[in-house]
Amino acid sequence: MNNLLIVESPAKAKTIGKFLGKNYTVKASVGHVRDLPKSKIGIDVENNFEPNYITIRGKGDVIKELKKEAKKADNIYLATDPDREGEAISWHLAKILNLDESKEIRIEFNEITKDAIKKASKNPRKINLDLVDAQQARRVLDRLVGYNISPLLWKKIEKGLSAGRVQSVALKLIIDREREIMDFKPEEYWTLELEVKKSKKKFTAKYVGDLKNEKLSKKKIKNEEEINEILNKLNKEKIEVYKIDKAKSYSKPSAPFTTSSLQQEANRRINFTAKKTMMVAQQLYEGINIKGEGSVGLVTYIRTDSFRLSDEAVNSSKEYITQSYGENYYQHRVYTKSKKSENKVQDAHEAIRPTSVSKSPELIKDSLTSDQYKLYSLIWKRFVASQMVDAVYDVTKILLNNNNNVFEANGKILVFDGYKLIYKYSDESESKMLPEVEQNEHLDIEKIDPEQHFTQPPARYTEASLIKDLEEKGIGRPSTYAPTITTITSREYVVKEKGNLMPTDMGFLVTEMMEKYFSNIVNDKFTAEMENNLDEIAQGNKDWHDIISEFFKDFKQELDVAEKEMEEIEIKDEVSDVKCENCGEFMVIKKGRYGKFLACPNYPECKNTKALKDKDTVEETNEVCENCGSKMLKRKGRYGEFLACSNYPECKNTKPIVKTIDVNCPLCGGKIAVKFSKAGRRFFGCTNYPECKYMSWLEPTNEKCPKCGEMMVLKENKAVCINKNCI
Repeated sequence: MNNLLIVESPAKAKTIGKFLGKNYTVKASVGHVRDLPKSKIGIDVENNFEPNYITIRGKGDVIKELKKEAKKADNIYLATDPDREGEAISWHLAKILNLDESKEIRIEFNEITKDAIKKASKNPRKINLDLVDAQQARRVLDRLVGYNISPLLWKKIEKGLSAGRVQSVALKLIIDREREIMDFKPEEYWTLELEVKKSKKKFTAKYVGDLKNEKLSKKKIKNEEEINEILNKLNKEKIEVYKIDKAKSYSKPSAPFTTSSLQQEANRRINFTAKKTMMVAQQLYEGINIKGEGSVGLVTYIRTDSFRLSDEAVNSSKEYITQSYGENYYQHRVYTKSKKSENKVQDAHEAIRPTSVSKSPELIKDSLTSDQYKLYSLIWKRFVASQMVDAVYDVTKILLNNNNNVFEANGKILVFDGYKLIYKYSDESESKMLPEVEQNEHLDIEKIDPEQHFTQPPARYTEASLIKDLEEKGIGRPSTYAPTITTITSREYVVKEKGNLMPTDMGFLVTEMMEKYFSNIVNDKFTAEMENNLDEIAQGNKDWHDIISEFFKDFKQELDVAEKEMEEIEIKDEVSDVKCENCGEFMVIKKGRYGKFLACPNYPECKNTKALKDKDTVEETNEVCENCGSKMLKRKGRYGEFLACSNYPECKNTKPIVKTIDVNCPLCGGKIAVKFSKAGRRFFGCTNYPECKYMSWLEPTNEKCPKCGEMMVLKENKAVCINKNCI
């Protein structure tokens, strides 16, 4: 009997083919075979939002081969990925191959191993039309939003822009964080540390508060007056041991990976982008050629929201841990999602884990690329650690009394490594030991260290922290996070600066337009509720047509208002120093499909264009390089102007161009300089950086507010108080 099994990728087909034997022919659809047309919206709004699917361009030969093999087959099985997208691909294949959807033609497996494939091939099921409807609803929603708003942005702002149901919310989160940073007002505070000595051992104790009626009252030191008051009361030579607390502390392992937590951890630990993580994880899932075994899937399905592990996986981990590390390292654990985030549909699959725990990273390292090894190690270690016992610490806290000023010293010693035997990273705090002391004992003070600080604004998003927030807010699905981040960076709404996601002026502009005219689209609660509706469709509880119809009613009204009221915004091109040889005008820098180029501003009368060369962004200066004595050149880089040595590449000296304004820094009295972020946004910072970290997005002045005495800043050419609470 001849059986045809259709999967999505050629790599997967190759791996599965060797497991099933000569009675099976395994072919790949190479992803989707049908989709909505690219040239038009492809949704019949008047006919209950029916999608107009067409064969994807370039898939003709693939479909022809599948039809040819289908004619020869006695049975045809569809084994695309075990999620909504995979279910939809199977449904489209059934349509193209004229298969009976009421028959059991769908095969599903969570890992690409011999046992899993053989078991799945014996248990086919019907295509789940509820999952197909949920995928269709998402596709239609995204098409309605993207194909209606994006052309509007092209028309009113600039070509090449886009908006999306998930991408616009993700961008708004980044913008809102940047607004918090811009509005942030630094507040002064002080810390006070003592270096205390017993015999030859030294340790640090930090000020935590004072004693009032034999009770500790915790206190923060707000200013220099308060620190001086404390310093004046201190005995500068001796300090008394007031209280000693000793206890055990336990550190629990984290759950095995979901798609989201894998993307976050890979970003933090091995510096992978979400896109790279998913690409490498897909390779590990589809099959790696292991020496002596051939192609084998090394990890389970990589798109999952579940912490669940199969009994087989738990039993294999127990056997591996007890044999490799000892019985005292094993602990059976079950991980569950909180009720708030629990989702029955997404729990259909296990957590991401190795398909065989016996294939340790070191054992198969020679068969893996460097990236594959790093990610596989992370997945393998996280899974094994999830079934191990807690790490145990001896924790000591000593409270020291100096004239009723209380200082605290903490010691933490790892006494049993537990799961940290295999899952420990360098950014975890190192253990330290405190000397043995007795209550009321007097110790020597070696050093008193008061230090002034200023509160810092909230941190910008990284890929990891953005993904964490998106998941917690219920925006999108983990499988959409990587393409979402790729989209907002490729559109130059966001740039990466030292791993942080920083919005550009264009990102601000597009978000402001979206907030004004499409408030629902950029509302995280609205977007999360729509995700819940998609889940309800997948569970068969709601009809997808009703959900789309309800959404489109309000969306159409917003669209009509935007079409009428949104003003055209002129984005001025950057002028270069290069003159057009045809008409003499200075050429402007434009963005094209293949990057930036020079174009005549008199277009269409003059259609002259030319490549943008490095020398076109260079200007000579009278400044001399302090390293080699050559002239410094003013260059225009991606993030604005800077000075660079003309002796490059022999001398690679560069430095920023500092332009100061006649305003003194409110923190240290230094000069205020005009600076530019890597995203091109202007801000004002102290020339004494990094010693002084004053920074403001609004131009400061030397004026003081007549009401509260704070600095006045320029906002829309008007002097306003920097203190938002000052009315």
